[in-house]
Amino acid sequence: MSDGSRQRLIHVGETADGADLQLPVVELLTGRGFVTGKSGSGKSNTASVIAEELLEAGYPLLIVDTDGEYYGLKEEYEMLHAGADEECDIQIGPEHAEQMATLALEENVPVILDVSGYLDEDVADELLRKIARQLFVKEKKLKKPFLLVVEEVHEYIPEGGGVGETGNLLIKISKRGRKHGLGIVGISQRPADVKKDFITQANWLVWHRLTWDNDTKVVGRIIDTEYSELVSDLNDGQAFVQTDWTEVDVRKIQFRRKRTFDAGATPGLDDFERPELKSVSDALVGDLQDISERTEREQDRITELEAELEKKQQRIETLEDDLASARDVSSAARQMADALQNTDTVQSQLPGGSEDVRRLHEEIAELEAERDELEADLAARDDRIEHLEEQLADRAAEVDRLRNENKQLRAVVRDLEREERPERDADDATVGADDGGADADGSAIVQAGGDDIEFGYTPADADAASETDTVDEPGSVVMDEERDLPDLLETRWINERVARACEGSQCSRETAAEILGVFARDGPLETVAVAARVDRSRVAVQSLVSELRTAGLLERAGERTYALAGDVRAELPAAAAGE
Repeated sequence: MSDGSRQRLIHVGETADGADLQLPVVELLTGRGFVTGKSGSGKSNTASVIAEELLEAGYPLLIVDTDGEYYGLKEEYEMLHAGADEECDIQIGPEHAEQMATLALEENVPVILDVSGYLDEDVADELLRKIARQLFVKEKKLKKPFLLVVEEVHEYIPEGGGVGETGNLLIKISKRGRKHGLGIVGISQRPADVKKDFITQANWLVWHRLTWDNDTKVVGRIIDTEYSELVSDLNDGQAFVQTDWTEVDVRKIQFRRKRTFDAGATPGLDDFERPELKSVSDALVGDLQDISERTEREQDRITELEAELEKKQQRIETLEDDLASARDVSSAARQMADALQNTDTVQSQLPGGSEDVRRLHEEIAELEAERDELEADLAARDDRIEHLEEQLADRAAEVDRLRNENKQLRAVVRDLEREERPERDADDATVGADDGGADADGSAIVQAGGDDIEFGYTPADADAASETDTVDEPGSVVMDEERDLPDLLETRWINERVARACEGSQCSRETAAEILGVFARDGPLETVAVAARVDRSRVAVQSLVSELRTAGLLERAGERTYALAGDVRAELPAAAAGE
């Protein structure tokens, strides 16, 4: 399906005034999202609704299912359900990671990665880590819009505990994946337990009902203090939606119910009827099954050889004990023969004698030779595995080379077609402009949301604009042009409050000084206007403004409008005058 024929907006619910809520597909696929709400508030339903709409529009995605509740999507959509349970289409392990990423990105196969059935949590963690790394690496070349959905994200990137290798990789994707087309959405019922770096970097957030104080405080810091109380009164399916790509900061939304089977619903007294689910192609499962069977055969053979080697080793130890006993008997016989001066008679009366000793030596030699053969067999098998891995790497390199040649040939074909049909060339240029530009090598780069500073762009007339767009507004504080605002903020009580606000919002002191300077120069402003002036994310600016207001440096001047607190306005002219 071509990009032009795919829908660009998806419908997920209704606003408070009854209007349809439509979300842009590209921003969802490549952005950074966070969906939260207490159990039963509708957060998993919201994630399923978004997944249904993306699948309906023909876009693949990968869902990390920690509770086994997303397989209901297979009621309407062909998805690969992979995990450890027998109910899955295929049982997989970390060795399948590269093939899973290839299926999802290159063959457009939607995947439910069900990690709920793994008895060993380390295996599940390693599987997710390897698949996420393969997605990140492959997207550097493909630059294809793709969404990674992670349930119970606080288990991987906790706020209080240490973040492991998998969590660091998910944070890396949230920071750098968008420019390659790889988006991520984290889902959690406890926002206070999720690392704040992940939440503040999100460019679309969905807040369902929350009641715990620690969780509602997070809402107050990220949105505004008034929402910390409002969020506890939301009904099931209702949420406050906050996005970077709309003029309206926060909207109250009623999300629709998902169409597919609700596998996560609390069991009741009625009979449980599992719906008929769509299955993926046998060839697809067969490729993955081949990997599993080959790995199992190799492991079984290694186990068999190790068991046989252990058995031979035990036999050698037994024979060595027998040999030692025989030597003791032989020695005692010789001593007795010497004493009696009748060596031949005594030796002939002893059981076995030197013949048993010789036989034991021969059997030990044979067993040691067999052991050496087994060890050589294991070494040869290791060499064979290493050789096969080298062949696999060579084939992967050959595939990459053929793909590059294919891309070059397609480019030549496109150039020839453009020469023959100039009008279509103009149309293609228009579509390219809509898709967000290209990388230096011509690959399309998707950049959804964000701002100019984040992507490294600065308007050519930025300096001129900053020099000419200064407007004196009523109630604004005029400072000495020769003194920088950070110098004027170095009074002890202001400095301490700025430090507390920065710590609470996890923003830098430089950002706080820049924002206070905007309020000092331009007077009462909405956070949208402040974010535009300092070239920062609206979510990050709102979080810092809320903390500055809590610290008494800002005050509310109107609905969603803030200004310097009276004490600060009085302090700045005095500091400017050198008092």
